[in-house]
Amino acid sequence: MFETVREDLRTTLDEIRSAGLHKPERVIGTPQSAAVAVTSGGQAGEVLNFCANNYLGLADHPEVVAAAKDALDRWGYGMASVRFICGTQEVHKELEARLSSFLGQEDTILYSSCFDANGGVFETLLGAEDAVISDALNHASIIDGIRLSKARRFRYANRDMAELEARLKEATEGGARRKLVVTDGVFSMDGYVAPLQEICDLAERYDAMVMVDDSHAVGFVGPGGRGTPELHGVMDRVDIITGTLGKALGGASGGYVAARAEIVELLRQRSRPYLFSNSLAPVIAAASLKVLDLLESAGDLREQLAANTSLFRTKMTEAGFEILPGDHAIAPVMIGDAAKAARMAELLLERGVYVIGFSYPVVPMGAARIRVQLSAAHSTADVERAVAAFTDARAALEAEEA
Repeated sequence: MFETVREDLRTTLDEIRSAGLHKPERVIGTPQSAAVAVTSGGQAGEVLNFCANNYLGLADHPEVVAAAKDALDRWGYGMASVRFICGTQEVHKELEARLSSFLGQEDTILYSSCFDANGGVFETLLGAEDAVISDALNHASIIDGIRLSKARRFRYANRDMAELEARLKEATEGGARRKLVVTDGVFSMDGYVAPLQEICDLAERYDAMVMVDDSHAVGFVGPGGRGTPELHGVMDRVDIITGTLGKALGGASGGYVAARAEIVELLRQRSRPYLFSNSLAPVIAAASLKVLDLLESAGDLREQLAANTSLFRTKMTEAGFEILPGDHAIAPVMIGDAAKAARMAELLLERGVYVIGFSYPVVPMGAARIRVQLSAAHSTADVERAVAAFTDARAALEAEEA
């Protein structure tokens, strides 16, 4: 039986490769940083890394690494249990309290990832008599989490407030008990920022709650790095914030839900990814506390990131590349064709710049791109070298196609 299945799977994989949609995994032999050593994928040696979520450059920060080492000695390696049995240590409770304070929420609950956090919210809070209204470009974890719930599902076009209002009106007229509007704070494939003030205005008009996945914002967006609710001045109007410890906050793993106290308490009692998954490793919790310490004086890192982002976007536009508009550190360089985007990434790696081509199903068919992600750890020279590499790689690709 499995031989038939094996052949079917091979056919599918061949189709993925022939369509230019195959996603190879390159291996790096160094810590995550602005420059990494690639040990596989056709290019050996150190290359500039422009495809990590290491926005503030904290993944290999010496104080974060030292905090992790100390935590291993004090707290051990892992919990070997879920939280409500014997998987909660003081360091977990301290991190939850610190995140609550930092994000301006009443309480916080930790998960092993933000994917799990989003997977545990909707089924717990919403039933068949409720409605969830979701942005069309929300992260896959939100989409999957919504599928687990029995709530009525509504979708509105990306950042389209007229359509959001229409869906809220439809849910209200349909007799929904609870209504939850959910959006990414920053849309990861485009770098677009959600219009949270307008979303909160509509939610209040239609008596709905607001949930924001702020994974690509917390740590560096907003005056104090508290994310898109701070950026838009609505920290007190957002009911639920989900996020990750695996991007700007040190780049390891782990996620959280920061929300009203009653919401968090219900998640502790009913959220399946929380109840049936091992606790976050204490070493990550302790290192994340150090990251939060560093964020209190990280204004210079946020300024450097903003300067790098502006320089890259400006220079690339001047060089004739199409970059989706905005000022976020996610700077998508639009290519269109999936095979061409993959080849462009290969040519860039040969020129010492590590980036990844994104294609369907991660982005819409025909909208392939190279998603460049800037970091505070990049120097001005690094950014200028990346722009030069893009220009040279484009010329090489055009020569191949001629």
